Amino acid sequence: MTRVLLLDTFSIFFRAFYALPPMTTAAGQPTSALYGLSVMLLKLLREEQPLGLTFALDGPQQTFRHVQNPDYKAQRAAVPDPLAQQLRVLPRVIGAFGVPCFAVPGFEADDVLATIAVELAALGKPVRIVTGDRDLFQIVRERIDVMFVGARARGRKPVIYDRQAVERRYGLRPDQLPSRTALAGDVTDNLPKVAGLGERGAEALIRSFGDVQSMLSQLSTVTPTRLREALERATDQIRSTESLARLRLDVPLPEGPRYAAVDPSRLPALRELFLELEFKSLVPRLDGILAMAE
Repeated sequence: MTRVLLLDTFSIFFRAFYALPPMTTAAGQPTSALYGLSVMLLKLLREEQPLGLTFALDGPQQTFRHVQNPDYKAQRAAVPDPLAQQLRVLPRVIGAFGVPCFAVPGFEADDVLATIAVELAALGKPVRIVTGDRDLFQIVRERIDVMFVGARARGRKPVIYDRQAVERRYGLRPDQLPSRTALAGDVTDNLPKVAGLGERGAEALIRSFGDVQSMLSQLSTVTPTRLREALERATDQIRSTESLARLRLDVPLPEGPRYAAVDPSRLPALRELFLELEFKSLVPRLDGILAMAE
């Protein structure tokens, strides 16, 4: 099945930086994240032969989540300088593909991806989100799956998560995952858990009640007493965390196409960029993709 690929750009880019050993050009310019992203993009074009691509980025501004909770992702370290240098080159790589790239102030790339995915699926377009972020599992549904590239071990293949795969992993429907986060927390995003409650306990509660709103409306039925009291004490936190964990499907996107096929006539510019960055091993791969398009 030919799909539209929606790319969680920073997720792939940052993970490449931390997964690969340091790389530099002869002049000393860091390149490992750019290289890892480029390898992934060429692999996707060759193996997926997508209907089209879209890039999504986080904007530099605060999001509604940071406004709601200043502690959201507050534990994350500053971007190291070798990665910051590569971020300045990233727009050139993206631009060489000639496809849409969205960054909407006040929202995260995940929200942008979720909005576009649901919109395209409603139009009958099959969509695959490429990401290293499990938050996007909640968007999985008919015509939408996730290619998870989060494993940092080299040689590990990406894993495709459709609805059945999500349910096998968590014992929950994709749309129930924000409720799971509301109880179990998320260390990556600095979202707190309910004291004394682990992931398996959180999943059992969601399976029993359906979601946290139903659970909170029926707290008197929760046993044992110790668990019920912990949930009662954390009621406001649970509601807040669930709202932070749930992706938005109403991001105000600009007018224009949501995706585009890669124009082969633009790829020679990418070839020149690869030569500039000394990605000599990628040039034959790109040439192979150009040959396929002829």
